[in-house]
Amino acid sequence: MPGRRARILLPLAGVLLTGPVLWLLYGSSWLRVERVSVSGTEVLTAAQVREAAGVPMGEQLISVDLEAVETRLRGKLRRIDSVEAERSWPRGIILEVTERKPELLIEKGGKFIEVDAEGVRFATVATAPRGVPLLVMAASRSPSLRRFGTERLTREAVRVASALPDRIARSTRTVKISSYDAVSLDLTGGRTVVWGSPESGAAKARVLLALMKAEPEAGYFDVSAPTAPAVAGS
Repeated sequence: MPGRRARILLPLAGVLLTGPVLWLLYGSSWLRVERVSVSGTEVLTAAQVREAAGVPMGEQLISVDLEAVETRLRGKLRRIDSVEAERSWPRGIILEVTERKPELLIEKGGKFIEVDAEGVRFATVATAPRGVPLLVMAASRSPSLRRFGTERLTREAVRVASALPDRIARSTRTVKISSYDAVSLDLTGGRTVVWGSPESGAAKARVLLALMKAEPEAGYFDVSAPTAPAVAGS
C-alpha cells in the first residue's frame, strides 16, 4: 500500500511543480531580458554588437533564439569571425565575440581592405592598421592569373603572410605576388625576400630567421628553395 501511494504521489508532485516552473519561465516578469553583455571585441564596440544582435529586450529569457542572434551578428558584422550567445540567468544575455584579424591589406581608392587568414575581405578602413603588410598584385601578365584567378592568388599571398614569424611580419611592408611561384616580401630597411611559392612556409620561415641572424646587414634573401637558400648585399 505505501509503495502504491508513492507511485501515485510522485507523478502528481511532478505535475504540480511543472505548472509553476513553466509560468516562471514563460509567464513571469522576473526572467525577462534586461541586459546584453559583450566580451572579446577589439575594433568593434559593444554598442555596435548589441545593435546588430537585435536581442529583444523585455522578452522571456527562455524564448530568445540564441542561434538567430549569432546568425544576425555574423551576417551584419563581417569583422566577427565567431560568436557564442548564452543566457545569463536571471535577466541577461552574454555575447562572446572573436574578431577576424587582418593578415594583409588591399589598397583601393585611398582606403584599405582588410583580409584575414582565410582570404575573407571583411572590412574597409581609412587608415592602415600598423604592422599589417600591403598586398601588391603584379600578376596581370602572368599565366597564373588566368589559371588561378585573382581570388586564389590573394589567398596564396595571405597564406605566405600567415606563415611569417612575428619578428618578420612586423618588418614586412608589402607581400608581392607575380604568379603562384613568385611571391616576394619587401621589408623595412630596404630588404627584399624572395619567397617563391606558398609551399613549405614553415621551413622557409625558419631558414629566413637563421639567415637574418647570421647576416644581419644583408639586404637580399632567397628562401624559395629552403634547402639551398641564398643571401646577398650589405
